[in-house]
Amino acid sequence: MQVLDLPPFDHKTRQNLANIPEIWDELRHKYVALTPEEWVRQHVVHYLMASLGYPRGLLSLERGHRYNQRQKRTDLVALGPNGRPLLLVECKRPSVAITPAVAQQAATYNQTLRAPLLLLTNGLVHYCWRVDFALGVNERLAEIPPYVVASELADG
Repeated sequence: MQVLDLPPFDHKTRQNLANIPEIWDELRHKYVALTPEEWVRQHVVHYLMASLGYPRGLLSLERGHRYNQRQKRTDLVALGPNGRPLLLVECKRPSVAITPAVAQQAATYNQTLRAPLLLLTNGLVHYCWRVDFALGVNERLAEIPPYVVASELADG
């Protein structure tokens, strides 16, 4: 798989009986198909936990939610200490550019979840915003905040 702009991590891979590569997902406790998007998602999960202090028990992969009577699925949601969504992460494969359409997709999902932080990444480029729902504005952040800082940003 492609080298990403995220720290490498110890990962377990295998070929399943259909000869499809799989990667061990620590959050779902099972092997999942190793697609380019999954490679990005697993890197983000490990980066959030190992480097930024996001608690494993407060991370939820491919969480389902409803938007306009449709069932949608987010890539990754980090919950805050209060149990509410804190960070919504939208992952794309490295070959997919982070465009306004990708940002709109994530913003649409976030209308339901109302996470105060939004991260868009393809593993090579990362964009993180603080979302102020009361004022209807987004503030671009220079980096993905550590869990403690993210929790404070959400409260303030």
